[in-house]
Amino acid sequence: MSNVLLIGNGAREHAIAEAILRSRHEPRLFSYMKSNNPGIASLSEKVVIGDYSNFENIKKFAKEWNIDFAIIGPEDPLDNGVVDFLQELNIPCVGPTKSLARLETSKSFTRDLVKKYNIPGNPKFETFSSMEGISDFLDGLEGIVIKPDGLTGGKGVRVQGDHFQTKEEALEYCREILAEHPLVIIDEKLEGEEFSLQCLCDGKTVVATPPVQDHKRRFVDDKGPNTGGMGSYSSEDHSLPFMSLDDVAEGLAITQKVAEAIFKETGEYYKGVMYGGFIITKNGVKLLEYNARFGDPEAMNTLPLLKTDFIDICNAIIEGTLGNIPIEFEKKATVCKYIVPKGYGLPEDHPDAKSTSSKIEVGDVGTAKLYYASVDKREDGLYMSTSRAIGVVGIADNLDAAEQIAEKAISAIKGPVAHRPDIGTGKLIEKRIRHMKEIKGVEG
Repeated sequence: MSNVLLIGNGAREHAIAEAILRSRHEPRLFSYMKSNNPGIASLSEKVVIGDYSNFENIKKFAKEWNIDFAIIGPEDPLDNGVVDFLQELNIPCVGPTKSLARLETSKSFTRDLVKKYNIPGNPKFETFSSMEGISDFLDGLEGIVIKPDGLTGGKGVRVQGDHFQTKEEALEYCREILAEHPLVIIDEKLEGEEFSLQCLCDGKTVVATPPVQDHKRRFVDDKGPNTGGMGSYSSEDHSLPFMSLDDVAEGLAITQKVAEAIFKETGEYYKGVMYGGFIITKNGVKLLEYNARFGDPEAMNTLPLLKTDFIDICNAIIEGTLGNIPIEFEKKATVCKYIVPKGYGLPEDHPDAKSTSSKIEVGDVGTAKLYYASVDKREDGLYMSTSRAIGVVGIADNLDAAEQIAEKAISAIKGPVAHRPDIGTGKLIEKRIRHMKEIKGVEG
């Protein structure tokens, strides 16, 4: 029996907690959260609420309960160096050290690594520490993507045509970034369809989980501001309707090469999840970015389908023996839709903006799975915060059935809430397929 420490308090960590508890090894779960997630708390033997940078608090908790290993859910504690700290206590981790977490926390580190080791997938890009040279570089691009070098919760990227139109607006955003961040990265804008490929990695072996498509935009038909993710879907054939298994293999091959390059660069094996954000273009699969942990919402699409014992996977990652165990997922389709406050993503002066911190009630959600995100369980019920509240997941033999399960469940959640009803629907997926055909010049 293992004593497992889970750090994190979102819907992603709720899905991780569930996967831990399904293990035949009957592990005991101990959770360290910055706010009380009722889903994780209900699965845990003991919970401590505290700040992710309070290492002494984490140390006390880990020692008290003789923790065998830790799983790190979100990016903030990775960036704080919690893995390095736990390793000093001889507690191994599923999650990279602070240095290797730069794969996510420093976009310039990843772009430069891919370039240095001649790994395919990089778009045309440059990194700048001042405004010098930016104007000339912009002149050479047909479309522009601008990113700060650092963690932004998935909301710092701005794309020409969506978030700004002119070169002058691009330059102004670069100035804003450089006022707060040491570096700004400018990529060429790529045209295509995006997919998430979360890979399990022990530093040598890299194993892909089923690909997922996330939906960042707040409103129906991909309108409105970027969010942390309004929902996602995966297909029963472990591909996606607009892509081929060759595209999945291309994303996996890039990630395998990146894992090898990290070891060559640092002498340290990457142990955890390497989650690549990719885009399929007319020139093949390109790399948008890496995250150093499971995705949120993507973890909710993949972990419930995992047939292999999750504790066995964690031990194999830690021991460097991932290549010795077969990793299997059910051949099911999944659709995840996020319940959010009605005011989520709206300007502060909008009439619905005050819906945050409101009480919600969860009725009969049928066969759907619920993963609690940013909610607060009080004596008189469940309250939302300003962020995403609950991930609702439908699982079925095909996408249509999975989408209907998720949508029906959402109608059982009462309060000033909103969601994207189009995620996982045939209409939106057909739009993705048409878009991909146009890009590749395929008729029909």
